[in-house]
Amino acid sequence: MIIDIHTHAFPDEIAEHAMPLLEEEADIAARLDGKISSLLESMDRAGVDVSVVSSISTKPSQFEPILEWSREIASERIMPFPSVYPADPEAADQVSEIARSGFRGLKLHPYYQNFVLDDPDLNGLYERAQREGLVVLVHTGFDIAYPRERIADPKRVVALLSRFPELKLIASHFGASEDWDEVEKYLLGKKVYFDSSFSIPYMGLERAKRMLHEHNHDFFLFGTDSPWGDQSEDLAVLRNLVTDQAYLDRLLGGNAATLLGLI
Repeated sequence: MIIDIHTHAFPDEIAEHAMPLLEEEADIAARLDGKISSLLESMDRAGVDVSVVSSISTKPSQFEPILEWSREIASERIMPFPSVYPADPEAADQVSEIARSGFRGLKLHPYYQNFVLDDPDLNGLYERAQREGLVVLVHTGFDIAYPRERIADPKRVVALLSRFPELKLIASHFGASEDWDEVEKYLLGKKVYFDSSFSIPYMGLERAKRMLHEHNHDFFLFGTDSPWGDQSEDLAVLRNLVTDQAYLDRLLGGNAATLLGLI
């Protein structure tokens, strides 16, 4: 089983307007148009069995529409991660609603949602996610569309997990996008989940190979950040970097299947 732990998509009518704006904001050309149908076609080409589709709530009023759309798109191949707006006073209860609705996780993004990863004011949200057993996929490191503020860096990951050691946290982009010196200093080899999404072209093959092998092999997950990354291309790169078939199988799907309770 191959599982892409980190993808994004929108309802078709929103994708048509949102994707050009996001491309302009990030100054990056997307590989897909942001629609579920295009993601499924990409999965078929690449041989991906399951994609986790994460949404990002950028204001409190988006919680219910995102939750409802997540219910609509859920299938054997599409596993949605809804989102809560962290500053919303109802966020912790909404985490429980996500769990009651049968979802396995949720998505947070400190830049798009304007919060600091280890802010003590969010303890209630994290405590609820830990108690509910939900996976929390969080953008860590910098973001190309925002000033380089240290609001989601490796030291904040360490601080957060010191308070919530049972939290199923995925630190995306090889632990922290474009902050890999700090990842190697504070997170590499520890029991914290990394995904491989949208990083290798920026970090280089040598560093990627080293980090893939030196991190805890049970805690690395395949991710692409589709529509920004290409599933077929990213799989080909990882297959070249990891020659141990047993580890490759865990990286591409086994670890995620265990984390998501699919096996």
